[in-house]
Amino acid sequence: MTDAVQTILGWYESDNPGVKTNLARILYHGRLGGTGKLVILPVDQGFEHGPDRCFVPNPPAYDPHYHFELALDAGLSAFASPLGMLEAGASTYAGRVPLILKANSANLLYPKEGPKAQAVTSTVRDALRLGCCAVGLTIYPGSLKSYDMFETAREFVAAAKDVGLPTVIWSYPRGEDLSKEGETAIDICTYATQMAALLGAHIIKVKLPTAFVEAKDVGELYKKGNVAIDTLADRIKLVMKAALGGRRIVVFSGGAKKDEAGIIEEAKAIKAGGGNGSIIGRNSFQRTKKDALELLAKLVEVYRG
Repeated sequence: MTDAVQTILGWYESDNPGVKTNLARILYHGRLGGTGKLVILPVDQGFEHGPDRCFVPNPPAYDPHYHFELALDAGLSAFASPLGMLEAGASTYAGRVPLILKANSANLLYPKEGPKAQAVTSTVRDALRLGCCAVGLTIYPGSLKSYDMFETAREFVAAAKDVGLPTVIWSYPRGEDLSKEGETAIDICTYATQMAALLGAHIIKVKLPTAFVEAKDVGELYKKGNVAIDTLADRIKLVMKAALGGRRIVVFSGGAKKDEAGIIEEAKAIKAGGGNGSIIGRNSFQRTKKDALELLAKLVEVYRG
């Protein structure tokens, strides 16, 4: 066991051996194995945004096996996806890459005027059946449905821990009183991180925070306390503090497709700020496989450093 992984597992003081074993399976897998850093491939966007928006830019990505192979060939830490996609490759790739079952989803056909919400689409039992190392779900802090989502998360976290599975929480602020800028504001990102940690998440996924501050009173506190938020690395440090003083794994979303240089610079800032890594979907599978593998290799090297 490396010092980095031993330290991380030590953060989870109340968890049973099953949870720690599955966390270790993720932390030791792939080219970043043993470093305490992670690069995860998430492919839930077909549900969230629609298959054509996601896969027309790279048609081979319509095939679920393509994503298993991409995660394997790139030496990534884990592959996260909803039920159907994991079922489509679970036997062929059994034991070859750690799987994370994404247990809830939203979709773009849902009325825009409706409260931001997600539907539960699979169970902890499904994760066990498929040999997953973890189960994950999204919460929308700020939504009128957020309390319901918190209670769903509580149930999933408890059920998963009982059977030895860690939980990943995608914590995406989104709601009726939040400005669009506020969804990625630094003060809102730290709040979303803290909520996921307090709900019992082992791994937290949040978006990269901007220097915008949504709440005026928090902005004043930053000024009085000389809290640095000018650079992305500064903001990552603050997010990590919100993750129980850095005692929880936090990975950062890659977001919509962007140029390679931008992705690499973001990864350098994540590393400099003490973040645990990247969870990068569209920026990988919307490229050709050759280009995706080249990008992911560079990303891994940033975190290996």
